[in-house]
Amino acid sequence: MASKLCNVFHFLLYSHFLLFCSISSAQTSFSPKALVLPVIKDLSTSQYLTQISQRTLLVPVKLSIHLGGQTLWVDCEHGFTSSTYWSAICGSPQCTIAKPNTCSNCTSTPTPRPGCNKNACLNTPENPFINTLYDGGEIAEDIVLIQSTNGYNPGQVVKVPQFIFTCVPTFLTEGLASGVKGTAGLGRNGIALPSQFARAFGFARKFAMCLSSSTSSRGAVFFGDGPYVMLPNINVSKSLIYTPLFISPFGTGYVPYLNEPSSEYFIGVKAINVNGKAVPVNRKLLAIDKRGNGGTKISTGKAYTVMQTSIYNAVSKAFAEGLSNVSRVNKDVICLAFVDGGLNPTKSIVIGGYQIEDNLLQFGIANSRLGFSSSLLFRQTTCANFNFTSQA
Repeated sequence: MASKLCNVFHFLLYSHFLLFCSISSAQTSFSPKALVLPVIKDLSTSQYLTQISQRTLLVPVKLSIHLGGQTLWVDCEHGFTSSTYWSAICGSPQCTIAKPNTCSNCTSTPTPRPGCNKNACLNTPENPFINTLYDGGEIAEDIVLIQSTNGYNPGQVVKVPQFIFTCVPTFLTEGLASGVKGTAGLGRNGIALPSQFARAFGFARKFAMCLSSSTSSRGAVFFGDGPYVMLPNINVSKSLIYTPLFISPFGTGYVPYLNEPSSEYFIGVKAINVNGKAVPVNRKLLAIDKRGNGGTKISTGKAYTVMQTSIYNAVSKAFAEGLSNVSRVNKDVICLAFVDGGLNPTKSIVIGGYQIEDNLLQFGIANSRLGFSSSLLFRQTTCANFNFTSQA
């Protein structure tokens, strides 16, 4: 029953979005202050899903959110048609922004098509849900539509006529939720969504993510500055606490051989406390070394927080000892949902989606600063409380 309700919800969401597109796409003089994407948690995969409208004629494209992703990538192998598609030619400004790994002449088809063109620059998109990459992604551009916001309500739909993305073959979509055709990369590099929207509309290179724990109610990703207002009229951007974001000096996602700074988001965890007591851990594991190993990453590619084995064991022991002091265990007690990541993971701690749900996280790319609200439940609201039902 839940699956059927979810499917109906998705249909209504897509229909609503397309209605806005048909009404507002011709309004080119409007200058938005911020943008918003609705995000919903998929019941079967725990991935966070959104959609954009892309191409000519417009097509709704269902995507999985990839927080540290380098690019918007889309399956172009089947059913991709657009009169406004252009592959990026080697040496073009688009290729320079995208920092391609190579240039190539595609010969897999007798005639050019999206994803297979002559003298096209290529990059290496990844699917974080199955730890798979593809080093032949064709860099291209096409029209993208997205909804504006004033922070309180959704507003007009606006157009980015030459949005840079990556065309990939169908195999890279393996492991994505049903109907999903790609990922929406929110990484800190030049062609991820935050940087492209910032260039298109003159925003600060900043975005905020508020993931709902519900599979039937939408959370949101905001591009640009706040306010970020949740019902009943609570401006959660006013209560943010800030901490530095760090850059891993080597490797981008699962492509460490590219020898460039990571597009992912790291925070400087220095200690772990459980029940007010410090957990004994090897602090060397908490730092990022010269090869890009270690440290603490925030990721939507993992459903739960993953810890290196010694850290996991120490935290589990401290948590179990803390529970021994609890006199009552009932349905209101929740688990922390940590996962043992093995002895030698690339990252010592990966904070997954479950732990950041119903928290507003603001990623300041330009100033390398993370703002976080702590649980919105303590403020009598949730990430599902953005008012998507009214227009500004």
